[in-house]
Amino acid sequence: MRVIAGKAKGHQLRAPRGNVTRPATDLVKGAIFSILENMADDWSQVLDLFSGSGQLGIEALSRGAGWVDFVEREPRCCAIIKQNLEKTGFSNQAHVYGCSVAKAISFMDKEYNIILMDPPYSNSLIGNLITQLAESGVVGDSSVVVVTHSSLLPFNSTYGALHLIKEHRHGDSCIAVFRKGGTL
Repeated sequence: MRVIAGKAKGHQLRAPRGNVTRPATDLVKGAIFSILENMADDWSQVLDLFSGSGQLGIEALSRGAGWVDFVEREPRCCAIIKQNLEKTGFSNQAHVYGCSVAKAISFMDKEYNIILMDPPYSNSLIGNLITQLAESGVVGDSSVVVVTHSSLLPFNSTYGALHLIKEHRHGDSCIAVFRKGGTL
């Protein structure tokens, strides 16, 4: 697992041992950021939910994001995110929240330009979390929300105020892109 572009390109990232996380492949990660480069004008505030090793948020920082908040409930994953941030030199542009995504969404009060969500593929309640996210203050009118999911778990076209505007399939992974109002 490595950073694929930007300032930290080529840096190897640590991942937790075992099956605690399912890191996005370089192909999926590249597709996510290709989509974002065409859709997101402002990268100043990024939220990385279900962070795992922090690879998506760190990729965003490497590509010029100003600040990334990471949310991960597993303490050993939080420690690895902090180590990866130190290794890539982005520690001063990030904060790691050690709690569930639902709890983080309930107390976070700033709006993010980009929200990355890479939940466990077995999480059948992800639609509820997307709805909670849509109804929270973290999603603004111009926010881009990117959710990876299993191709076996189809998504609805709307969750609250969020509308599906694009979906790409890469093997068993799907990348769903949402915005309020459903406009590009």
